Amino acid sequence: MSQHPDTRAPAIADDLLSWNAGGLRLVASREHATGRTVFPARSGDDDRFDRVLLGTHGTLWSWTIQRFRPKSPPYAGPEAFEPYAVGYVELPGELVIEARLTSVAFNDLRIGMALRLVPLAFTLASGDERTTFAFAPIQGDGA
Repeated sequence: MSQHPDTRAPAIADDLLSWNAGGLRLVASREHATGRTVFPARSGDDDRFDRVLLGTHGTLWSWTIQRFRPKSPPYAGPEAFEPYAVGYVELPGELVIEARLTSVAFNDLRIGMALRLVPLAFTLASGDERTTFAFAPIQGDGA
């Protein structure tokens, strides 16, 4: 799924993903006054926050299977629909975020599973390709 930076599809949303030598990272914001981290990142115009990059490894905190096509909007995917796993992933010392889960059979999902951040191709209803993110099991942990 990793693609060369010059050939990958644009991100599904602005200021969501960051690519660097270490790979894919999620962009969040940290509030000056409280140190609270929020994801996705706040607008760059909001001077109460600094931009931060989140960690790339976490653990599965909870999960479910999305078995029907979400309402449009906000869902922007094609009419054809295949069920997928969605989970809350705890990024240690940062926060818990909701994300797609990939590269794992539904029956192999378990609370506490070690996960890593991965890019995920997404096709819009228009047929345009975008890059979003998901979490996949770390090798040896259900992969």
